[in-house]
Amino acid sequence: MKNMDLLSILKYSLILVLITGCDKDFHNIGGDLFSYQELKSNKLIAPVYTFQEKINSVQADGLPIAQLGLIDHPTFGVTEASIISQIEISTSPVFGKINQSFEEEGSEEDISIIPENEKVTNVYLEIPFFTNQNDKDEDGLIDSKDSDPNDPQSNSDDDQLTDIVEFQAGLNPLSSDSDGDGILDHEDLDNSGYDSEDNLYEIDSLYGDINSSFNIKVHELTYYLNDLDANNNFETQKIYYSNQDFYDQGFFGEELSNTNVKLNLEELVFYYLTDDPLTEDVDEREKVELRLSPRIRIPLSNDFFQRKIIEMEGNSVLESSSSFKLDGIRGLIIQTENFSSDLFMLLNFNSAQIRIEYEFDSYNKNGTENDTDDDEIERLSSSISIPFGGIRVNTIKNSFFNLEIERRIKESTEGNHTDRLFVKSGKYHGLIRLFSKNSSNDNTFLNELRNKNIIINEANISFYIDDNFEGAHNLVAQRLYLYDILSGEPLEDLIIDGSTDLFVTNGDKKIFGGILEYDSNNKPYRYKFNITNHISNVIRKDSTNFDLGLVVSSNINDIFRKKAIVRENEFLNYPRSSILNPLGAILVGSNLPEEENNDKKVQLEIIYTEY
Repeated sequence: MKNMDLLSILKYSLILVLITGCDKDFHNIGGDLFSYQELKSNKLIAPVYTFQEKINSVQADGLPIAQLGLIDHPTFGVTEASIISQIEISTSPVFGKINQSFEEEGSEEDISIIPENEKVTNVYLEIPFFTNQNDKDEDGLIDSKDSDPNDPQSNSDDDQLTDIVEFQAGLNPLSSDSDGDGILDHEDLDNSGYDSEDNLYEIDSLYGDINSSFNIKVHELTYYLNDLDANNNFETQKIYYSNQDFYDQGFFGEELSNTNVKLNLEELVFYYLTDDPLTEDVDEREKVELRLSPRIRIPLSNDFFQRKIIEMEGNSVLESSSSFKLDGIRGLIIQTENFSSDLFMLLNFNSAQIRIEYEFDSYNKNGTENDTDDDEIERLSSSISIPFGGIRVNTIKNSFFNLEIERRIKESTEGNHTDRLFVKSGKYHGLIRLFSKNSSNDNTFLNELRNKNIIINEANISFYIDDNFEGAHNLVAQRLYLYDILSGEPLEDLIIDGSTDLFVTNGDKKIFGGILEYDSNNKPYRYKFNITNHISNVIRKDSTNFDLGLVVSSNINDIFRKKAIVRENEFLNYPRSSILNPLGAILVGSNLPEEENNDKKVQLEIIYTEY
């Protein structure tokens, strides 16, 4: 028994030795992954350097919007815009009912084929405004007129009927007496005097005094706007720049209009001119024939379009678009002058047209084919619409020389960053350099950041309106745009920003920012950009720390680029949206004495986590 106990003890001792030996070879794999690391959130202000740059002219063809008018800024001076454009006409058009060759040849078999003797009665140039009819609550009243655009039960005319009830009943939600007969709507059983088909519009993109009166002058263009560049063997598209003034160069012909204008911002309604005798119970002269959205509408020369269009029926000039633009009408020059007060307009030129109204003779058999006794020749009316198309160029003149701005441009050329930054469409822009003043290759500050173990949580760069500069609060642009100044491409932060605002003009991509903010006194205050991804790429992914451009923007979603001439034979990729904004901004720069405007000095704020 004792021998068995001794044997058992020896067995267990051996097992313990084996276990102890195996334990020496054990490895705690992955244990470091769970070790504690301290995370620290922090904020730093990184250096930013601002430089002033100048644009001599910008590419002004192929723009989606046409600019027209005059605006006078106390700092940037007078900006004037005029339009040069070709017009399009359908191939071999027929005026009246009969082809011109048939009119001239006549017919022995058909006595109704006669010369039609077309004669122009009226010609109008029509350029629509940009408008919207947004109605968030769908109560039939556009937001700009609605007392509460979010509530269909609002009562904008303070009567006893809500907006939506009046809309559904065909009444005017802006009047307690829609038909003006002295009986209030809620008691009136007959409101037939009010036309519920009338439309309300909100007008967009007008700067200055909408009550201003001015003259619109229209001339024939005698210069042929070629698609291809003769200086490059006609192998590339020709570019037209904003400083090309074909009128000043003498390329104008007949004056087609010189009309004094005061804007009408209401819907244009046209009634039938004659009453149909066959409808005894209805007077067509009280019926609406045509409704047009608000627009500029001025008369043009009847004689010119009689000779150049109507009398060319059947001529080779109208056989193709190219022959018409070369040998027919090469284009029109549209200018403004004699403003009672400043007014600058961005116009929907893609919907602009020339409307020609004319009369012609028509043979009427009165339904009796074999009896000519009741046949008659009657005078009928018709019209043709000719849209603008082909090449369109905005001539933009900035007629002011500011010594303050020019001095800063010179300082920037010499490598000095500026204390103040001027931003103006097609004229002045800012060059923004992050982390280093001299060049992106001098990365002492940046390298220190790259050597740290940090995650970028948020990065914002802010530009403040310069309150110390007289005129800084006048005609301030509502939005600025920050981009890669060398390539003209947008920053990643703008591309990935999907935020939208359907009810604010140019209000999309709010996260990226650049929208003008106001202080507690409702004065223009600053522009703030969120460039988190850009900064993270530069610091964490060693992306190129390229220089940024700062310009005004008319449409933050428009990332197309045009050419700009900086100096002779030196070109820049320039944001198209900047060309289409006539306003500007005067900002605090980076080169300031410590005690002056230091709280508004341009700065890049980086919030990061260090681990």
